Amino acid sequence: MCAISHRVLCFPGDYFTSDQQFTLWHTIGISIRQTRFSMDRELAPELLTRSRRKPWLIGVVALVALVGVVLGMRSLLKTSIEAAKIRTSVVQTGPVENTLSATGEVIPAYEQIMTSPIRASIRRILLTPGANVKPGQAIIELDKSLTQIEYEKLQDQLALKQNSIEQLRMKLDKNLYDADINDQIKLLNINKLKAEVEDARRLLKVGGQTPEDVTRAENALRIAQLEKKQLENDLTYNRQSMGASLKETQLQARIEGTNLKVLAQKLRQADILADRAGVLTWVNENIGSAVNEGEMLAKVADLGSFRVEGSCSDTYADQLRAGLPVIIRINETDLRGLVTQVKPSVQNNTIKFAVSLDDNHNAALRPNQKVELFVVTNRSAKAIRVANGPAFKGKRKQYVYVVEGDNAARRREISLGLTNFDWVEIKSGLQPGEKVITTDLSEYEHLEQLTITKE
Repeated sequence: MCAISHRVLCFPGDYFTSDQQFTLWHTIGISIRQTRFSMDRELAPELLTRSRRKPWLIGVVALVALVGVVLGMRSLLKTSIEAAKIRTSVVQTGPVENTLSATGEVIPAYEQIMTSPIRASIRRILLTPGANVKPGQAIIELDKSLTQIEYEKLQDQLALKQNSIEQLRMKLDKNLYDADINDQIKLLNINKLKAEVEDARRLLKVGGQTPEDVTRAENALRIAQLEKKQLENDLTYNRQSMGASLKETQLQARIEGTNLKVLAQKLRQADILADRAGVLTWVNENIGSAVNEGEMLAKVADLGSFRVEGSCSDTYADQLRAGLPVIIRINETDLRGLVTQVKPSVQNNTIKFAVSLDDNHNAALRPNQKVELFVVTNRSAKAIRVANGPAFKGKRKQYVYVVEGDNAARRREISLGLTNFDWVEIKSGLQPGEKVITTDLSEYEHLEQLTITKE
């Protein structure tokens, strides 16, 4: 027995009619198609999608590679450039200054920073930022009551110190007077003892006194003399010590008097007044807030004159020094100045310096304005020069394209000297009057000659 599908059975020796044969073969065909359909469904959809995309991917990669090759060959074979895409400059003779590039900020030449001389609180704001101030005009009113109380306390302490000085002086006078009286009394006692000694000696000669009486009188005299010396020494010591005490007290009183004067001066300065005419650029407007001694309260600037604070990379520190000329570029205006100070400290790999302006009243100057600075480190008064451009890469020797005629440019090697933002000094390779392409033509550097086309 053989099985064809799960519905048709046949046995050896069976005989089928033509209709039966047709039915049998039709059933076998259906079974075969169903089996093939079931086999097709077993393939993963991802595999089918990948197999369909593979020819497209190969085609796209091949197309991109072909375009790259065509563009590369085109650039290699390209020998012309449009005139509108290049910039040229004529070689000339003139001064060239070698400069260091830096940045700067315009600030007022004079700016008064007003700080609180005492510990106080802000009572009232009399002027707002932007207001014009006159010399002696009040800006802020402070509450000075605490400092005034401290001032009165110092006054009382000074009065007490002066009173103690008077008491010490009176005590010193009394002690000196008592010591002087005692010294005079001791002197009278000594004179008396001397007379007794003389009497004892005379009586001894006539037999009215014994030698022991004479010795006793002499010893009493000697003791009185020693006591007088001791008294005089004490008198000298007391005079010196009490004089030193008086001097110390007077010095303390002088110190307290000086402190009182300083505090009085601070109280006068607590009236925040402008020293000169200017513009109020900033003020602490927090009314009622406490401010400590030395805390900033206001800024007054003189906007009639300006200076520049510059900064550059610390790699130029060995070339930067006071006295170097500086070019200050403000939009299309160039001003001149000098480096007046180079700050010794380096912060964030930058070094700062101050610049004074030759024309510090120029109308182009504005406070807090950012400007370009060019510090002149070297200068050639009469050099062959050409306008700076992207074609010059900073190398001492390089190639440039020199225009020949109306539609050609030929590559030429040149040597460079001093450079700045505007000009490049030509040491060799060019002559005045020649025209040089200053546009970057690195993609054509393999060509000896270029054709300049005009649309």
